[in-house]
Amino acid sequence: SLVGLFVWHLKNTGIRQIPCQFVHLCHVANDRLITFQYFNFLKRMYVTQCNKDLSQRAKPKSDSVASPFRELQQLDQEKKVIHKIRPMSPVHQPLSETSSRNELRKTKSVAATEDSVAPVRAESKEDRQWKEMKLRVDDLPGILARLSKIKLTALVVSTASAGFAMAPVPFDLTCFLLASLGTGLASCAANSINQFFEVPFDSNMNRTKNRPLVRGQISPLLAVSFAAACGVPGIALLTLGVNPLTGALGAFNIFLYTCCYTPMKRMSIANTWVGAVVGAIPPVMGWTAATGSLDAGALLLGGILYSWQFPHFNALSWGLREDYSRGGYCMMSVTHPRLCRRVALRHCLALIGLSTAAPVLDITTWTFPIISLPINLYISYLGFRFYRDADRSSSRKLFFCSLWHLPMLLLVMFTCKKSFLEKEDKGDLLGGNHGGAMEIRLP
Repeated sequence: SLVGLFVWHLKNTGIRQIPCQFVHLCHVANDRLITFQYFNFLKRMYVTQCNKDLSQRAKPKSDSVASPFRELQQLDQEKKVIHKIRPMSPVHQPLSETSSRNELRKTKSVAATEDSVAPVRAESKEDRQWKEMKLRVDDLPGILARLSKIKLTALVVSTASAGFAMAPVPFDLTCFLLASLGTGLASCAANSINQFFEVPFDSNMNRTKNRPLVRGQISPLLAVSFAAACGVPGIALLTLGVNPLTGALGAFNIFLYTCCYTPMKRMSIANTWVGAVVGAIPPVMGWTAATGSLDAGALLLGGILYSWQFPHFNALSWGLREDYSRGGYCMMSVTHPRLCRRVALRHCLALIGLSTAAPVLDITTWTFPIISLPINLYISYLGFRFYRDADRSSSRKLFFCSLWHLPMLLLVMFTCKKSFLEKEDKGDLLGGNHGGAMEIRLP
């Protein structure tokens, strides 16, 4: 009975205290605002006291995050699934024969385009992947031709041949072929070494970014081996097959082009004058190959080639100023534009004087400066236009004029040269007069 009275007392006191606790909670809520953290605390207390689960069940994750490559594959698959739906004509309108034929053609063209889209996308996807470039034997001749700058080599050989043909000696076919072959091999070696040194700079220029070493079509070791395989036999052929003077000039030209001109292109504008000397040596080599001596005729031919290169190269570099500045080359057209135009005009006028000096040095007849005067005046006029206007149009006209001016000038010079028989007769006549004078003096 005592236990029952105690339990009854506890119930009565607990029920009476509930209103008091509620009133106290309201007073607290009035005193300070109930925040979200307070409600969260009450929730946790309720869960711990009553052992009830009020937490929300998390939504299960589907898969791990897909890689971007899978997303690209899914996009490609979705694109492949898309089909083009033809607009259908209403049922009540009768279809004519022409309209049905047009629809058939459209369906065929759509099917053809859908069939062609898949391989094109596959090819573009394959092109994006990195591939190791493998050298094939069929592509090797073309790669080596671009490595040796075959067009520039052909120009070098042609100027050397002109020097050989202008020499006042009988024409020797064997010596001519050996000299041309040796000069061509030396030029291939010099151009290959030049490209080997300028790979990081050629990659920044639009004009040279497709060269074999820049694109990785050929290894640097193979390029150097090709240069050695051309240079050593070329110099040996000029030295042993022609004469030591021509071989020495060929070796000196390779050294001047690779070790002087190539590094100077990034140091000083004097590289243009050094490069002009490199271009002037081949006709001198042709003359020395024929005569075995270095005389006034060889120097005159070298001077003509030396002066011709300034309007040719300065006009070319004027249109490539952005490329040269991007590649880090120190050219007159970039750093000294007025000097570039003035030097081009000066050497255009120098060609007139050099052509006049040819008959004075007894290399050609006096018809040569007269016949060559119109083409020399024309290139001088274009040089003046380039100096005055200083635009791409005038530089382009001067450059293209220089391409046909040199072969025409050399051809006219060859047709007006004094023959070997005339010089021999003149020498005999002078010798006979000298002998006659001696005979007169002796008695």
